[in-house]
Amino acid sequence: MSIRQISVFVENKQGSLVKITDVLAKENIDLRAMSIADTQDFGILRLIVSDTDKALEVLRKENCIATVTPVVGARLRNEPGALATVVKVLSDSGINMEYMYAFNGATPHHAYMVLRVDNNEKVEELLAASGIKSITEAQVGEI
Repeated sequence: MSIRQISVFVENKQGSLVKITDVLAKENIDLRAMSIADTQDFGILRLIVSDTDKALEVLRKENCIATVTPVVGARLRNEPGALATVVKVLSDSGINMEYMYAFNGATPHHAYMVLRVDNNEKVEELLAASGIKSITEAQVGEI
């Protein structure tokens, strides 16, 4: 039930991010979440979008280096301590997170987390046992 994240190699120079966001906007692809990690020379832009297949197609047409990574999307109550619960569940189970980032949806009652872990299925089971729902790729398009 994991969702697909697009990772794009981005040269760390003026205008690089504009090219990527502009081409997605022109194709009516909505950015649901994004994170960028950079070094002096390049960055990795991580995206959750409304249409993953179409985004990959248009990015690759623009000669962007883009890959897909399955990640866990989790829906949390938008309240203090919700993230602490997720982190504790994973820590208590010996799960290491490579990275995580968050985004909000249209409703004020929920926040969403994107988690990169070694075993998506196990993490989804652990979260479900703690009352935390995972989101599907179809749901991402509706958020």
